[in-house]
Amino acid sequence: MPMIETIQGQIDPNVIDLGVGHPKTAHLPLGRLYRAVQARFLAGDPYFLQYGVEQGDGYLRISLGKFLTEGYGLTVEPKQLFITNGASAGIDLACTLFASPGDTVLVEEPTYFFALKIFADHHLNPVSIPVDRDGLVIDALEDALRSHKPALLYTVPTFQNPSGYTLSAGRRERLAALSREHRFLILADEVYHFLDYVNPPPKPMASYIEQGNVLSLGSFSKILAPGLRVGWIQTDRRRISALVKSGLIESGGGMNPFTSAMLRNLFDSGELQANIQELRTAYCQRLMSMDAALHHYLPGATYWRPEGGYFFWVRLPGETDAHNLLERAQAFQVSYKPGVFFSSKGGLRSYTRLCFAYYEADELEEGIQRLGRALGR
Repeated sequence: MPMIETIQGQIDPNVIDLGVGHPKTAHLPLGRLYRAVQARFLAGDPYFLQYGVEQGDGYLRISLGKFLTEGYGLTVEPKQLFITNGASAGIDLACTLFASPGDTVLVEEPTYFFALKIFADHHLNPVSIPVDRDGLVIDALEDALRSHKPALLYTVPTFQNPSGYTLSAGRRERLAALSREHRFLILADEVYHFLDYVNPPPKPMASYIEQGNVLSLGSFSKILAPGLRVGWIQTDRRRISALVKSGLIESGGGMNPFTSAMLRNLFDSGELQANIQELRTAYCQRLMSMDAALHHYLPGATYWRPEGGYFFWVRLPGETDAHNLLERAQAFQVSYKPGVFFSSKGGLRSYTRLCFAYYEADELEEGIQRLGRALGR
């Protein structure tokens, strides 16, 4: 009988795939979610089986607003929140409502490669802006704005995918001001904001909603479970109204009312906060393990140790083309994501993204050792 596929990106058990960008199935909080579902069903109110209210489950938005108020250190009202089917659905809906085919979207170099696919689906033209360890280079952005009139700017400001870099507080403020001056919308993908392991990150781009044109995207995929397909948008009243009145929402109702109702109990019981703390502890240990393995088995590689998120962004030794090396690496039963995937212009060929969140410490060490063998080191 052929294997029945149930999971995106099924991993060969014989291969250590350092290119994954999701948690391991065994580490998903089945018990916590079971208790939340049980409590909701025992309440006896089947409202969540109806078409959902357009902006998203009101109880969830109240609980989420309280959670973000505490986590962000700023007041987040339920009326500022719109529930989505994950951050990707938020990006897609923003492209539908706030951009048109042929428009320019400014992206980081490197950037999240699936976002590039969404922009291609909407026939948007990406223009890349470099990043450094303080995130998006604002001077380069200002240069680009002299010759481009973007509809959108997409950024992962905190523990960026793939680089791990974090946009500094000063640059966040300048970015917000430029969005107002040049009339473009910032799509701030803030899904890693709560996964800090060393120092808390600067306040999210969501805190600049009143000073700039900001759509802040959040998700439960990285802090709870990706299969829930629930996330949120935080933005101003005018854009919330546009989201609510979109054809997609008016036809199908609010996104994911069933799962939204289940999540409400995780906030109220403190289970979500406990889950995030467990992830922080586990991921911090794995980050240190990958750092040690890279230092030992790939001494010629260049990288910066991240302080949160999921990823190391590694430049391979010499002039190694990571994409060309991939087939040889897989022969050594290790895989990764080549840097060219994260470039809107086919660059970054000597880089690779390595995920430390999926595997245990010993598996991470073995994976880096295999990669070193593939490189002939």
